[in-house]
Amino acid sequence: MAKKGAIKKTQPRSVVTGGAGFLGSHLVDYLLGRGHHVVALDNLVTGSVENIEHLAGRPDFRFIKQDVTEFLFLDEPVDYVWHFASPASPVDYLELPIQTLKVGSLGTHKALGLAKHKGARFLLASTSEIYGDPLVHPQREDYWGNVSTIGPRGCYDESKRFAEALAMAYHRQHGIETKIVRIFNTYGPRMRLHDGRVVPAFIGQALAGQPLTVFGKGEQTRSFCYCSDLIEGIYRLMMSRGNEPVNIGNPVELTVLEFAREIIRATGSRSKIVFRPLPQDDPRQRRPDIGRARTLLGWEPQVPLAEGIVKTIEYFRGRS
Repeated sequence: MAKKGAIKKTQPRSVVTGGAGFLGSHLVDYLLGRGHHVVALDNLVTGSVENIEHLAGRPDFRFIKQDVTEFLFLDEPVDYVWHFASPASPVDYLELPIQTLKVGSLGTHKALGLAKHKGARFLLASTSEIYGDPLVHPQREDYWGNVSTIGPRGCYDESKRFAEALAMAYHRQHGIETKIVRIFNTYGPRMRLHDGRVVPAFIGQALAGQPLTVFGKGEQTRSFCYCSDLIEGIYRLMMSRGNEPVNIGNPVELTVLEFAREIIRATGSRSKIVFRPLPQDDPRQRRPDIGRARTLLGWEPQVPLAEGIVKTIEYFRGRS
């Protein structure tokens, strides 16, 4: 008889790096719901134990506090490696540029090494930032991007571009099944209030009755995808055939100024809007072409912005 809590032979086994982060923790929940045994790795530099504390004591979940740039040793089978470890907000990667470059290079190398050793599939959480300040709109996966290698955002943009190249090198040379998801602006519960991204920034300011800070004239555009939609698309990508990058995001585009007004309306706030100079290299347009995701995965977002924003506001109200 198998020991209580033992991993079933037929149970899928997943490793999630960055598993205590915003998206990583939602992925962990999703995988557990699909019957996976999950090991989450995180050094907690930008992740939080609060995001996974509800999983304490589960026999199908284990958390290891570790920096992914160090050697990854697991004395157990692994079927899937989901590489989500990385600072992902402007505040984080501008404060931690070297760490961001290291996790994108050394960390990706270690995660791919684990997948190679275990014969596992590998998925890289890449980003729409690899397109930089795009000259093509909307952004398709065959667009090579317009990125400043030496600008303040270069540490994040280039770490992800390198990670994509490394994943494809492992696929071509070692035959690893690699998947690359290019994540566009995503929002939802478990975002950090002061992480510098526009959704928590605007919601936090509106709930506090403070002015909402819009950079430039607010004419730059963004497309916002709710976290549950994103995780569903990512899971389908890992289980799919093919190794080319796939955009996952919401193609509904709006200006930052329009989004600020939507947050004020949704929160019932009396906040005003103030304008500040644009940060260096801030992308003017961001909207995914999701044709490949529709064709390859049968995926498109299901949660309307108004619905997702209400859920996100409720989360931040509960923490204020």
